[in-house]
Amino acid sequence: MEFKNRKAYHDYHILDKVEAGIVLRGHEVKSLRQGGANLKDSYAKIDKKGEVWLTGLSISTYKNAPATEQYSERPKKLLLKKREISKLERQIQEKGFTVVPTRLYFTRGIAKVELGVARGKRQYDKRKAIAQKDANRDLDRAMKDRE
Repeated sequence: MEFKNRKAYHDYHILDKVEAGIVLRGHEVKSLRQGGANLKDSYAKIDKKGEVWLTGLSISTYKNAPATEQYSERPKKLLLKKREISKLERQIQEKGFTVVPTRLYFTRGIAKVELGVARGKRQYDKRKAIAQKDANRDLDRAMKDRE
């Protein structure tokens, strides 16, 4: 199961990517395997201790989970090496940069999240991207009709 954050590509220019492990509870993993995650408004932040936390990731509740563990939007700790954390920290020191998850997936049974160092797009950049996508779609249609 793979989840992509398409909104991140619409709202940000993704400049660099890094893969991180994610600390989950058992019922959260089961819910992910059933397809219950939303990366839409999530972001990563680095705390004072040098740990990276993913905030805003919504994992739907697993129906067989105990009632005590039904909190789905708790911050999740990300597993990165110190070298990777310091690199991320240096990159987001610049004004306008943030860290957003671009996709969430499983590798050999282990949940991973791909983080992107991103800079926000301006409104005219978003309009230009939409116009380019529409033009490519029209071109593909014309080529298909021609064949």
